[in-house]
Amino acid sequence: MMDRIEVFKQMLDAEPTNTMVMFGLAKEYEKLGRSDEVITLLEKYLERADDEGNAYGMLAKAYEQSGEREKAKATYEKGIAVSNAHGHPSMASDYQMTLDLDYAD
Repeated sequence: MMDRIEVFKQMLDAEPTNTMVMFGLAKEYEKLGRSDEVITLLEKYLERADDEGNAYGMLAKAYEQSGEREKAKATYEKGIAVSNAHGHPSMASDYQMTLDLDYAD
C-alpha cells in the first residue's frame, strides 16, 4: 500500500494540480484510515474539480472520523446537491439516508 502512496505522491509533486492524482491519493489514505490526509487532499481537490458527488461522501466520512460532525453534515448536504445536479440520484439518496439516520438531532 505504501508503494502506491509513494507513486501518487511523486505524481502529485510533478503535477500538483492534477485532480485525478489527488483523488487517487485520497483513496489510498482512506484505505489506511488516515482521515487528516483525506481531508487535506479532498478539500484541495474540490476547489479544483467538478466532482459528481463521490468525493463529498469520502470527505464527510473523514470529517466524521476526525470528530468534525458539523462539517460532515454540511458536506453530505453539499454532496446531495452535487449528486443530483450530475444525475446521480441514488448517491444523493444514500447521503440523505445517512443524514436522516445519523444526524437527526
